[in-house]
Amino acid sequence: MDFTTLDALRNYHPAWRLLRSDHAPLVASFLHRVFVLPNVRIIAAADLAETLEDELYALRQRLGPEAFPKDAIDYLNDWASPEKSWLRKFYAQGSDEPQFDLTPATEKAIAWLNSLTARQFIGTESRLLTLFDLLRQMSEGSESDPAVRMADLQKRRNEIDAEIARVLAGDIALLDDTALKDRFQQFMQLARELLGDFREVEHNFRLLDRRVRERIALWEGAKGALLEEIMGERDAIADSDQGRSFRAFWDFLMSSQRQEELTAMLDQVLGLGPVVALQPDARMRRVHYDWLEAGEHTQRTVAQLSQQLRRFLDDKAWLENRRIMDILHGIEAKALALRDDPPTVDAMEMAELSVRIELPMERPLHTPTLKPLIAAITLQAGEDDVDAAALYQQVFVDTVQLTGHICHALQERSQITLRELTESQPLRQGLAELVVYLQLGSEAFKTAVDEDTPEQIHWNARNRNDVIVERTAQLPRIIFMR
Repeated sequence: MDFTTLDALRNYHPAWRLLRSDHAPLVASFLHRVFVLPNVRIIAAADLAETLEDELYALRQRLGPEAFPKDAIDYLNDWASPEKSWLRKFYAQGSDEPQFDLTPATEKAIAWLNSLTARQFIGTESRLLTLFDLLRQMSEGSESDPAVRMADLQKRRNEIDAEIARVLAGDIALLDDTALKDRFQQFMQLARELLGDFREVEHNFRLLDRRVRERIALWEGAKGALLEEIMGERDAIADSDQGRSFRAFWDFLMSSQRQEELTAMLDQVLGLGPVVALQPDARMRRVHYDWLEAGEHTQRTVAQLSQQLRRFLDDKAWLENRRIMDILHGIEAKALALRDDPPTVDAMEMAELSVRIELPMERPLHTPTLKPLIAAITLQAGEDDVDAAALYQQVFVDTVQLTGHICHALQERSQITLRELTESQPLRQGLAELVVYLQLGSEAFKTAVDEDTPEQIHWNARNRNDVIVERTAQLPRIIFMR
């Protein structure tokens, strides 16, 4: 916080430049409404320009036609220029339409502006409890003495037993309205900050990807040295504190059990009276899905980095093979040129490195060549009357279609039995299709088998007389789970 650093930040940091801009109210309010509130990561240039044009039209009606004279797309390009860097303009892979995304510096400036508004209620109890809980976790997590750990665990178990006894006796301690509001406000603040942290983590990985591309474009040394340097930096990012924290968060959130638990707790908390009185944002009900979506963007950035490395290897291998083929073609061309006019003097002399000794008995004996005897037999056409219809009655089961049936059913329900699945999607290929369902249950999906509950699965098939009959298979209950 010295004068030189702050002066440099005032001149060059995008967040500070945004706060100094004459258009700061327009930029901050518009980007907050479009990107931050709905947790949108990428917006096409045409859609964003149309939304900004509507915003500018409403402002010109209030402030006059000279308030914002330029077009919306000009403002967006100006905000994404290197001098301001309030937006990131890029082209997505496989698309020729420019895309826009919010930069971490702009999100920090918007969050700081949002904190300037006066709050009617400022909770302190929940923050103190959070700090106390963090200190306790660090103290317990760094304690290596087993006796101390056992004493602490015994103390906590006694407290839990005492609380269980009070609950059984009817003494249930509930949080009052003030405590509920305090904790819910802190939850909303941490949830929004977590989304902003994701954008900054993604920005850090994107900077790594940019440095990798620059090194690949300007590298003139050996390929192994470049790969060692790039992969070393990639491992350093993944093994850093930020990388390990992000990986632990992602593993925790990807658990389906954790997602269902978060959904149930959010539904319960958002239905409480004091929380409803705060009028929370409707997106809070699915904030954990916003975390997942933000994390997926970070994972895609890492995947693009790996793809760039693979493309570098493919390009280098192709160029190396082309160089070798050019050398071989050059040798062939020179040999053809010298074919009619060979050199009159010795072009090269090579001395023997050692004396060659060949003994007469080392020479192999003559081995006569075996000539196979081929009988000249004329092939004759057979006269057996064979029904070739069986060749056209092969059964093909579409595994992709059956997988889609299971996925579609699990979107609406958390689990479904095989019998219910065959009732909603009847078997068309009979037993072969049933076997494919069993194979998918053991390979592609998570299933459970209830041996104590048998089930019957029915389907229609044609017998040898081309009559439709009903077939039945009895097997234990098989449950596909999400």
